[in-house]
Amino acid sequence: MGIEDDDIERLRSTVSIVDTVQQYVALKRTGRNWVGLCPFHAEKSGSFNVTEERGRYKCFGCDKGGDVFTFIQEIEHLDFPGAVEHIAAKAGIQLNYTSAGQSQERSRRKKLTELMNEAVEWYHDRLLNSPDARPARDYLRRRGLSGDIARQFKIGWAPDDWDQLSMSLGAPPDMMQDVGLSFRNRRNKMQDSFRARVMFPILSESGEALAFGGRILPGSEDPAKYKNSSETPIYMKSKTLYGLNWAKADVAKHDQVIVCEGYTDVIGFHRAGIPRAVATCGTALTEEHVRLLKRYASKVVLSFDADAAGQGAAERFYEWEEKHKVEVLVARLPDGKDPGDLALSQPEALVAAIERPVPFLKFRLDRTMRGRQKDSPEHRVRLAEDAMAVVNEHPNKSIRMLYAGEVAAELSMPVSDMVRLAERGVRRPAIQIQAKRSKGPVQNAEFAALVLLVQEWDSIAPWLTEELFDNDINRMAFLALAESVGDLNKAIAAAPPDAVDVLERAAVADLNLVADVEARNLIRAACRRELQHRNKVTDPEAIAEDRQAKIDIEALENTDKERALVAAESLLGWLDRRTGERTDGDD
Repeated sequence: MGIEDDDIERLRSTVSIVDTVQQYVALKRTGRNWVGLCPFHAEKSGSFNVTEERGRYKCFGCDKGGDVFTFIQEIEHLDFPGAVEHIAAKAGIQLNYTSAGQSQERSRRKKLTELMNEAVEWYHDRLLNSPDARPARDYLRRRGLSGDIARQFKIGWAPDDWDQLSMSLGAPPDMMQDVGLSFRNRRNKMQDSFRARVMFPILSESGEALAFGGRILPGSEDPAKYKNSSETPIYMKSKTLYGLNWAKADVAKHDQVIVCEGYTDVIGFHRAGIPRAVATCGTALTEEHVRLLKRYASKVVLSFDADAAGQGAAERFYEWEEKHKVEVLVARLPDGKDPGDLALSQPEALVAAIERPVPFLKFRLDRTMRGRQKDSPEHRVRLAEDAMAVVNEHPNKSIRMLYAGEVAAELSMPVSDMVRLAERGVRRPAIQIQAKRSKGPVQNAEFAALVLLVQEWDSIAPWLTEELFDNDINRMAFLALAESVGDLNKAIAAAPPDAVDVLERAAVADLNLVADVEARNLIRAACRRELQHRNKVTDPEAIAEDRQAKIDIEALENTDKERALVAAESLLGWLDRRTGERTDGDD
């Protein structure tokens, strides 16, 4: 089954490739060709050539090329049949299909979407021009959704009447029912489905009208704040994302898509200058949604309460990351604020949240640990168990081990215990509280680094400096080792008694440690300590450096090992400069 070959060839011969490309690219006639800036890669001088007589395009910068169908496939992210149908719709050409049933189905779908488009225009005109829509216009004005915004998103108004839409459109009743615009009441009369509601049209990625979301006005006695179209022959909620038709160009440009909960959230992002937001239509994010979004971007930023669905949602997100090669991140918005509100009150906060999203697991872990008591061994153990339960949701052992080190550093817990739990991946980890030793350091990130320094000098020595050790005994043990260039016997001979105990314990410790993981854990802990002492810094240059240090701390968790190592090197330099400043001040 497919589109008739004759129809494809008819389109190829009748549709102007220059006219088609010019809807997306500014072209200038140069000899027999048309030339412009390539829409598929950034360039300053035009290398994108279009030849009308041969119906072809070619970019000599990125090497993309093809015919009018290829161009629409690339620019609109469509498959070949979708590109053919897109071009045919623009040209007003009726397509025939190799299957009569399919041809009838496509024809029916086209009629239904045309009817929905008429409904969009009817509701929109009522909002703009009807006297009874004044309360709706006032409401939208208060929400910052009037004027050009209302026109851009085709916002409408469904009057508080029984059948005005049904009577005005005059479409066959079966079609009105098929798309959910009307229904038959108990008197067998056609009645409008939406009444006294602000209407948000839901369009396909190519701009076809599919459905509506209707919102009551403040003060309404209707208990349903939102009423959404039911699924129809042209509308499936699990495969539809509100706003994708407006967002897809910016999504592809930034390789990032923002997923919201509601229509006004999407519009809020547009108002804040971030037009790459979409929203689910009354459902949770589904795999079909992710498969659709992957055609445009590899980074999915969640801009809603990503923790509310709990572990079940987390497991799905991790599965999709692996299966569809996407990265799921979370925008950390100010508590109690949604994007629609922020767009009005704090648009800069909305921009900042999108510029610095965090990995989904980090968001979940931070949420679990935030505000919890850490003032006793019992509290720390319970928090560590909860934190490791979140960490162990992730299927990748290496990622679990990295986050286990962060949990250990944050709670002053033995790194080896946390890493062991991460390796096993147990979903309900249990930590036994060990009797506190009267002598010797806690087995934290510092001790783990000393173990590696004693047992595998070359693996970690290049990363370690005195400033990384906060515990005096650990620092003396490190200095003894550093001065003896890793010779344990010389270090023990030179070290004070407490440091000797640490060195001897490090020499016999049987821990499963990864050098670069432990180095990053130690660097992270030291830099966080330093930042805690710099909350009164006023020098703009120092503030900028501290801000970069915070970004680098987050980058230590990057799964891209090279990026994490670059961040570690940057942080060591920052820490050294801060230490030097304190030393100069003491002098």
